[in-house]
Amino acid sequence: MFQKVLIANRGEIAVRIIRACREMGIQSVAVYSTADADSMHVELADEAYCIGGPKSADSYLKIDQIIAAAEVANVDAIHPGYGFLAENAHFNEVCRESGFEFIGPSASAMDKLGDKNTARSMAIASKVPVVPGSDGLIDDDQAAIGIAQEIGFPVLIKATAGGGGKGMRVAEDVDSLANALSQARKEAQAAFGNGGVYLERYVTSPRHVEVQVIADTHGNVCHLFERDCSVQRRHQKLIEEAPSPNLPAEKRAAICEAAVRMIRGADYSNAGTVEFIVDQNDDFFFIEVNARIQVEHPVTEMITGVDLIKEQIRVAAGEKLSFCQDDVTITGHAIECRINAENPDKNFMPNPGKIQRFYAPGGFGVRFDSHAYGGYTVPQHYDSMIGKLIVHRPTRDEAIATMRRALAEVITDGISTTAKFHDAVLQHPEFVSGKHDTKFVEREFTGN
Repeated sequence: MFQKVLIANRGEIAVRIIRACREMGIQSVAVYSTADADSMHVELADEAYCIGGPKSADSYLKIDQIIAAAEVANVDAIHPGYGFLAENAHFNEVCRESGFEFIGPSASAMDKLGDKNTARSMAIASKVPVVPGSDGLIDDDQAAIGIAQEIGFPVLIKATAGGGGKGMRVAEDVDSLANALSQARKEAQAAFGNGGVYLERYVTSPRHVEVQVIADTHGNVCHLFERDCSVQRRHQKLIEEAPSPNLPAEKRAAICEAAVRMIRGADYSNAGTVEFIVDQNDDFFFIEVNARIQVEHPVTEMITGVDLIKEQIRVAAGEKLSFCQDDVTITGHAIECRINAENPDKNFMPNPGKIQRFYAPGGFGVRFDSHAYGGYTVPQHYDSMIGKLIVHRPTRDEAIATMRRALAEVITDGISTTAKFHDAVLQHPEFVSGKHDTKFVEREFTGN
């Protein structure tokens, strides 16, 4: 087992990993920007090293600075968390070439799955359902018209290197297709340095359902059931829950088995998430694989009792998974709300600043993963999330009630947060019924 691990990240995920390391008897090393000198992950780690200025490009994305810190601290492994360099195959390779184990999949698996078009082809090879679409990238607009007419409008244009909704456009008809293709290519090139796009039939009113999978290097692959992430705004997840409401048992089994086939076919190890859309007939289609730990992993931990960060570390150290598929069962229902420093009344404008007074919700069935505290200044340079509020109760109705109670306890004087917005969502009849889809927020919360 590793003796010392560097966390190449910040905020709540860095705190989460530090806690897992401490429980495993592993020393933790934090890295931080000058804007994060007072962050909780710096305080909690056994060692901490400044790696640059406030901007991500000057610190958390500086591979040479992170490797230098790892060398000075003499660590065994590097955990990338999520975001920043977590799915950067080059960083993965540099870590291993520098003598540090990368706590994640191999660089080759990450590289292949990171390209959505390649991942789609891999899904087809593994007999995982995909949305009807182009066989590869679309370079010619006339060819795109022919494919779109064949699969039927509306069509979704997706960037092969995309993420977070960037490089994605919907074309309703032939007349709008060329312009949508041009916009998607330009946005993808600007965001990812890769303007490649492909087409899929646009599935109306879909649910976003993803399956947590973890695999070791001894041939063991297990799923930890699914999460529903349909409460989104502009393709950004706001609320996640596990298990997915109103998903028939036979569909749950089928989608989880498909995710395992996908991961086996990719020769993948460590934690990963296989994402799907589910249509109104409960038929599911592959979207992509996230080759890292997800923001919403706690809801899976709560219903299964599996500590995913610890399993990641064990797998990276060459150990077998501590459980087998038959050991994994669903207990109760879990919901997670992302508490962001944003003002929902002003179109979710980021609201960085100093938290004058802070209170973390508690009580039976409540977990709050956060790096915030009273007196902490939320920087303007990074993602606005200051914490994840998670509840776990025997039933979904009880989980909703507990989450509403916990949201009412959130105190962050000095900044605005999304807590009240989440409470409004949780009261909405469409959410309460579990029949919401990815357009729910856009449809029911006008202007949001």
